[in-house]
Amino acid sequence: MTRQLEICCGDIASVLAAKEGGARRIELCSGLSEGGLTPSIGLIHSAVDSGIEQINVLIRPRPGDFLYSDTEVALMENDIREAIYAGATGIVIGVLTPDGDVDMNTNSKLISVAREAARKVGLINLNITFHRAFDVSREPAASLQDIIRLGCNCLLTSGAAQSAVKGLPLISKLVNQADGRIVIMAGSGINPSNAAEIIAATGVKAIHATARKPIPSKMRFRRPLVSMGVPGSDEYAPLSTSPDVVAKLLQTINSITS
Repeated sequence: MTRQLEICCGDIASVLAAKEGGARRIELCSGLSEGGLTPSIGLIHSAVDSGIEQINVLIRPRPGDFLYSDTEVALMENDIREAIYAGATGIVIGVLTPDGDVDMNTNSKLISVAREAARKVGLINLNITFHRAFDVSREPAASLQDIIRLGCNCLLTSGAAQSAVKGLPLISKLVNQADGRIVIMAGSGINPSNAAEIIAATGVKAIHATARKPIPSKMRFRRPLVSMGVPGSDEYAPLSTSPDVVAKLLQTINSITS
């Protein structure tokens, strides 16, 4: 199985940078500082127009936990339809019960909506990824079994830790438990300096990264001490995907022979 690299893109500049760096697969979202939220329909259309091959759209209507109201679930269903109708090739979902288990009913409903939308547009290879809601689930081994039962193609996980490096033991166990039934994709804090270590330690066939670095603003006039986002963040050097970092990640994973 060929190793996969998925680049998490929060804006159109990142999409274009991912493509320039050689990535073929992205997770498209907004609000990366909030852990990722559903992107605008305009961003989805622009990503599709970029020509990048695989576009997995995050379906997450708000920051916070992964327990959703009926109104929020209805919103997610509409977002799924619109994303697939716009040309997305996959969706990224994750809903938990109040007790921290995988919500089989709600996730099944979302997957059914996605498959029906895919059928309508003639999308044959729809990808369903279960996102890092898994990492805050109550019992990882049982959650993985449920996610496989749902028919998901991929699980994105940090190994229930703050970063993939810290979650190596569980990620390795998940790869063994999955036994090829689902792709385990390691994510969170992955960069060219640690990607090889993570792959070697866990046996994962896919990694997920933002591949970001500060991109200097072209603004000449700058007003200091006024923040539009996280206090202390630099409004004039936002983090964005770098084609160089993407290329280095690809070089790293492609150099691993085992």
